Amino acid sequence: MHRNYKNEFLAELRDQQVKFARREIKIEQAERAERLVAEIDPARTYSYEYLCFRITGFRPDVAGLVTMTGEDAIHDLTAFVEDLTESANLRVDELGEPVHSVEELSRMLNVSTKTISRWRAQGLVSRKFLFEGGRHRVGFLQSSVDRFSQLNREKVRRGERFSQLSDNEKDEIVEQARRLARTGLSQSEVARRIGSTLDRSSETIRYTIKQFDDRHPEQAIFPDRTGVIDQPTKQSISDQLLGGVSVEILARRYSRAVSSIYRIVNEVRAQRVLELPLEFIDSDEFKLRNAADRILAATPVNPAVRKTKAPPGLPAYLAALYDVPLLTREQEAHLFRKYNYLKYRAWKLRESLDPASATSTLMDEIEQLYEQAVRTKNQLVQSNLRLVVSIAKRHVNPSEDFFQLVSDGNISLMRAVEKFDYARGNKFSTYASWAIMKNFARTIPEEFKHRDRFKTVAEDAFLATMDDRANPLVEEAEHAERKHQLSKILHKLDAREQQIIIRRFGLNQGQEPLTLEALGEEMGVTKERIRQIEARALSKLRVAARDEQINWEEVS
Repeated sequence: MHRNYKNEFLAELRDQQVKFARREIKIEQAERAERLVAEIDPARTYSYEYLCFRITGFRPDVAGLVTMTGEDAIHDLTAFVEDLTESANLRVDELGEPVHSVEELSRMLNVSTKTISRWRAQGLVSRKFLFEGGRHRVGFLQSSVDRFSQLNREKVRRGERFSQLSDNEKDEIVEQARRLARTGLSQSEVARRIGSTLDRSSETIRYTIKQFDDRHPEQAIFPDRTGVIDQPTKQSISDQLLGGVSVEILARRYSRAVSSIYRIVNEVRAQRVLELPLEFIDSDEFKLRNAADRILAATPVNPAVRKTKAPPGLPAYLAALYDVPLLTREQEAHLFRKYNYLKYRAWKLRESLDPASATSTLMDEIEQLYEQAVRTKNQLVQSNLRLVVSIAKRHVNPSEDFFQLVSDGNISLMRAVEKFDYARGNKFSTYASWAIMKNFARTIPEEFKHRDRFKTVAEDAFLATMDDRANPLVEEAEHAERKHQLSKILHKLDAREQQIIIRRFGLNQGQEPLTLEALGEEMGVTKERIRQIEARALSKLRVAARDEQINWEEVS
């Protein structure tokens, strides 16, 4: 019971049946699941409700929108059969029909054991049998083999033909492949042309070429194919494809099959998905039936909502924070529950993510859940930004930068959202206030210490006579003027350059500046590529500022 499932609900059904079902029920349900595998079309979509009913005879209390592809259903159902038969301690002598090991089946069908492994992923159902010594091993019922062979006659025939290739036929394939490869064709195209000429499948030709290259690397037809592509090269391939280079050109450029290029891009994407920050506050209610229906429902409406007047003297963009209504206790609990549940769902799906075989469907679902979690977090942060302003006003003094305090407080607020345990019943504002003030208590003394250490006698005399009281209206006017000047020259950049400059320097209201690495992840390119585009954009802006007679140092 170590195989990963594509669908968490089928995995939960497996756990339930393994732990609680009677032995005869497990054996019966394994047989039902195998018959169902034979009916599944890999190209169609199936609901979990349908699959569960076919296996158990009962309809689950789960949303009907929980679906999976036919390919994933075949994967999970074959795993389900193995897991149930393993937990039932099924013995070979109980079944009354022949049982074949992988090696025996390989000899019987005249194919390689690798082909048997590939067919298992495509619907050849195996069971786990208990052998002497208490060890479980994979075996195939004769009826399972007959059922698969009947449904996949051409596939079995091709596998047998491949095993029967003579040495002369293999030599002919190698020679033709060498001649075609010299013309610059990709391995995929070479395999297709030779397969058409010799009436063999492209897969057979590709495997023959690969075997030759692996055994004779010094004479390899596709030498780049035999080497391992390092991570920077994989990242480069992904960047090029996302940048508009066709997959066919990349296949020729790197001497790879088109399918190999897609696998590389998927692997790079999978690595990015594996690095998503999905830490969450766990809760037992996430495991309850219909949890998604309740937790992901619409946010409760506050009928008594009213606009709060901003305190006097605040700049316009800080006063605008008071346009966002405060959350009620019910709304707050709902959003925190939703935020953590979305990350929990994404984390559960990511547990089954294997970078070497990740599907776009699975990664799409994980990324969509993560994006929903980020939007929910932003809603919680925006509803509490005025709290930061309120606390910063109480801590600011004539020698402090009020806006720097607000910026530091916003970071503390975002971290507080991530760490807050809503299930304890406390108000978030209490927890967030503590976190923000704790950060202020730590950073403000450090700033004083740093300033005092490097203060000169001249600065002491200057500070004794200068008026330290900052005028927020003047600062707001200066900020607005800089923003206006910058907007005048931003149109000199293309769309991607504008996006990078805006996100790097936090020019949009409510957005923090991003690091090169974070922006690279957001845009799907390397941080080095972001740095290059940023440098080019800044160079353009300097020229534009000079043309517009704008002081670039003041704007930047």
